[in-house]
Order: sequence, then structure tokens, then C-alpha cells
Amino acid sequence: MMKKSLSILALSIGLLLPLSTFAKNNVVVVATGGTIAGAGANSTNSATYTAAKVPVDDLLNAVPQIQNLANVTGVQALQIASESITDKELISIARQINDLLKKPDINGVVITHGTDTLEETAFFLSLVVKSNKPIVLVGSMRPPSALSADGPLNLYSAVALAASDSAKGKGVMVLMNDSIFAARDVSKTINIHTNAFVSQWGALGMMVEGKPYWFRNVAKRFNAASEFNIEEIKGDSLPLVQIVYGSGNMVPDAYEAYAKAGAKAIIHAGTGNGSVAKYIVPTLTKLQNDGVQIIRSSRVPHGFILRNAEQPDDKYGWVVAHDLNPQKAKLLAALALTKTKDPAEIQRMFWEY
Repeated sequence: MMKKSLSILALSIGLLLPLSTFAKNNVVVVATGGTIAGAGANSTNSATYTAAKVPVDDLLNAVPQIQNLANVTGVQALQIASESITDKELISIARQINDLLKKPDINGVVITHGTDTLEETAFFLSLVVKSNKPIVLVGSMRPPSALSADGPLNLYSAVALAASDSAKGKGVMVLMNDSIFAARDVSKTINIHTNAFVSQWGALGMMVEGKPYWFRNVAKRFNAASEFNIEEIKGDSLPLVQIVYGSGNMVPDAYEAYAKAGAKAIIHAGTGNGSVAKYIVPTLTKLQNDGVQIIRSSRVPHGFILRNAEQPDDKYGWVVAHDLNPQKAKLLAALALTKTKDPAEIQRMFWEY
């Protein structure tokens, strides 16, 4: 009877205590630069500014409310505008994130990142980091120095998401403008507005006042279910893959130049269904025969590539990128080439990821 009374008393006391009394999850903010760490000449400069100026401690101190969400610490991994990220930086970020998430006392990670290539870093991390813990990439379209800067709320929401137990197993996510996106299908589609990121398949969910609301899951393989692993990547580079943008009145020189430069695969960002002009076909079939993988993607932002439509992919040994845009197809192709040169096997990977 005494034990039961004590249990009831303890429960009653717990209900009266503020939430901050209980243990909070531990979240690390890994800063890499970008607009969210940028600075303009004055508060009216929302589109003209210098990226990657504000260090991680200043970013965190500017949003003190995040400490109510989790025990938040910061790491300055890079200080760079994201368009300048190469394989070296991408692999370095992945290794740092992987090492952090292996620590049992770390519950989630937020990565502040420039928006120009945020979707590529997010997708790469979803392929190579073997963890079910929340990984959230966040950026901003306006620098912290601007009127109505979107970075502080984005960062607050990203930390809340990374600290949420409901975010476990959701894969790498991008948090922008209150929306939670899956890394594999989010894209930057506007270069000015704060609602710059969209997914043709819809958001995973939304953040409202620090709480996530979920609407769908990812149907493809990612993170813990991925066959790729950052710990198996040697050195600081990947097999060279390049993109050629499709249009009217093309010449074969770009494809040939990339092959000469050592490209192991070329992403053809074709018109429509990844179409290839009939006068370019001989060049691509020759390159395929020479060992350069040809992967048909599309310059069209929505939809997906149908295999053996427009071109006889089976006959030529070409790969189709499914619904991955050219820049994401480039990353998956590079990782695929670390394991195989078989077009059929590479095609399997594009179906599964």
C-alpha cells in the first residue's frame, strides 16, 4: 500500500513539474556556411549579401529558444557557400555526421547549409550514413542581417525536428519554410522566395510551433537500409560523373569532352522524357561501348523517366534516372560506380533509391 501511495505521489509531482525539468535529447548543429550564415550590407539586402560569414556559436546564440527544445551544441564543419562544395567537402560532412550519430548520447543532428546544393548534400547523406537517428538539413533564403530573415525560425524548427522521437527512422530530412521534405525528392525551384523548396510527391509533414505533423513516408531505400556506406568510401573523391543539358540544336562535343576528361558516367538531362536527339544517339552509343555509362534524366522538374520510351534503353545499355533530377542522378551514379559497372545493376539501384 505504501509503495502504491508513493508511486501516485511521484506521478502527481511529475505532472506539476515544467517540461524543462525532464531530460532533453541532445542535438548537435553542424554548420557548413551558406545564406543562413550570411550577412548583407544592411537590413534591406535580402537577395544581395555574402554567404558563410556567421560562425556556428553566433547562429545558436541568435535563437536562444532552441535550448528549450534540446541540449544543443554546435560544430563548425565548414564555412563555405554551398555552390563551392566538391566531393571532398561532401565526403567530409558525411564522415563527421556518421561519427556524431554513432555516439550513444547524440539523439539527432542538424546541418546548416547553403540552399544552392542543399538537396544534393541531403540526398548523399541519405545514401551513405547508416543511422536511424534524425538528420535534418536547414538553410535560409535571406541572411540573418535582413528584415524578416527566415533563418532563425527555420533553425528553431530544425532543432525541434531533430529532437523529436517521432522523426526517428524517417531518413534525412530538409526543413524549410515550415515544411519537412524527404532528401531524395526535394528540390530548390525558386531562387528568391522563402518557399523555395518543393517536392513533386509532397512534403513528409509540417512543423507548427516546434511540433512535427506527419503525412507520408518515403517508399525508397535510405540510410540504415542503404547498400552504400560512408565508411567504405576511400579517399576524398568519387568516380567522375558529369551532366549535359538537353536542348535543341546540340553538338556532341560536350559529351566527348567529359569522356576525355575522365567521366565514368554522363547524365543526359534531356528534354521531356529524357529525350535524346537522333543526331546525338551515335555519340552516346559509342561512349557506352567505350565504357562510359549513359544515364537519361530530364530537365523537366516533375514526372519520371520511362525506360524504353523515346529511346531503346535495353538495346543501347543505357540507364534511366527514374524520378531523380540530374544533380541527384549524378550522386547516385557516382556511388553506384564504386560498386559496379554493370548497367543492369546500376538501373536496379535507380529503381530502388
